[in-house]
Amino acid sequence: MNYHIIVLAAGEGTRMQTNLPKVLQPLAGKSLIDHVLNTASQISQKISVVVGYEKELLIDHLSLNHNTVMTVFQAQQIGTADAVKTGMPNSNQDDMVLVLYGDVPLIQASTILDGIDDQHDAFIFTMELNDPTGYGRVIKDTDDFATCIIEEKDASDQEKKINEVFTGILVMRSNTLNELLALVDNKNAAKEYYLTDVIKIGYENNVKIKPISIDPNEVVGANTKAELEQLETIYRDMKAKDLLEMGITLSDVSRVDVRGEVSAGKDCSIDINAIFEGKVTLGNNVSIGPNVLLKDVEIGDNSKIEAFSHIVSTSIGSNCNIGPYARLREGTTIKNDARVGNFVETKKTTLGQGSKASHLAYLGDADIGEETNIGAGTITCNYDGKNKNTTKVGKKSFIGTNSSLVAPVEIGDNAYVGAGSVITKNVEDDALAIARGKQVNKPGWSKSKKSVSYTHLTLPKKA
Repeated sequence: MNYHIIVLAAGEGTRMQTNLPKVLQPLAGKSLIDHVLNTASQISQKISVVVGYEKELLIDHLSLNHNTVMTVFQAQQIGTADAVKTGMPNSNQDDMVLVLYGDVPLIQASTILDGIDDQHDAFIFTMELNDPTGYGRVIKDTDDFATCIIEEKDASDQEKKINEVFTGILVMRSNTLNELLALVDNKNAAKEYYLTDVIKIGYENNVKIKPISIDPNEVVGANTKAELEQLETIYRDMKAKDLLEMGITLSDVSRVDVRGEVSAGKDCSIDINAIFEGKVTLGNNVSIGPNVLLKDVEIGDNSKIEAFSHIVSTSIGSNCNIGPYARLREGTTIKNDARVGNFVETKKTTLGQGSKASHLAYLGDADIGEETNIGAGTITCNYDGKNKNTTKVGKKSFIGTNSSLVAPVEIGDNAYVGAGSVITKNVEDDALAIARGKQVNKPGWSKSKKSVSYTHLTLPKKA
């Protein structure tokens, strides 16, 4: 099937108390509409977004993050049927049109695709609620096709007992939907054109509309900040369930946030308050400590990430130990069996196999060989005020505590740098480099120092 997806995103969302369009409110690190469009793109690349309120802000956002989508402008917000009609010119006659909502972000592509078959040209997605109060009930004929959606205020006592309600999401053949939209009128109290009317008009015109019941959690929307927070909880629980189904051990399912994609091998564990963004890949037997942030990270087998580490755009090998309080920034590669300790920061750096930077170091634009030790307080001085420069350290070398390596500079294999050195020239293999001021001791100096009494000191008066 060829799908044209129309995403309704023209509403203002006054109850959000915001200057932004409602669909740009954040959920799990992305806007509501980002979630919807990411799902839509798994079904089709032909997507129209209906914009209205603060359309320039929304169009700018879409151009930066979803530049293949088409935008159409609904000049007046006069109903959902009118909004869909605004997007219909982008449909081909045989397209299946899928209507989604920019403020209903949790619907899954698999839910939609699994529910649709080739035997019908029209579908609506419904949900079953223990308490359907306030929702439009789905009325069906004896063959279980939808005949209409009846609002609660219009429902009889018997109809109010129906717990299957309409979610607003529908799929329909383009030519059929166009014909039905043309018959929708605004003869109602609000003078609006309602998409729900399409179901009744369709049934009256012999269109068989198949209801598909789905998980209510997937079609929760948000009109207020309180409802937005509830969406966060639902989304977090859904993602935590995915981790458990992978076989990952979670210390607390309510305290892990997956804001991207996670894949994992066997016997991995995640402690509390871990955050995953972008694409994160875990090998076998990987341990993630508490309060860790991982974004676009790959971690090999048997590696351990200690508490409060912040790791972005980094590749970590097998049998590594990172943290606690390590910060690995973009372009970092940690080879197998390496160790990065507390308060170490890296950027665009490779730390070789079996090498260690155990504490309090900054390694930027550096290439560190295997089995090399980087002492506490070591800094690669990679920025000269205009350009970034590279530091290279060979294998099996030792960089003493509190050393500054002023790039561009190279340290050879099996070389040593004495503690407290400022290295500005290359160091050859097997050499010892010491670059620091000569120590001077003055015997008896403290005895000759005059004692100072602070008893009579007074502070200057304030102006």
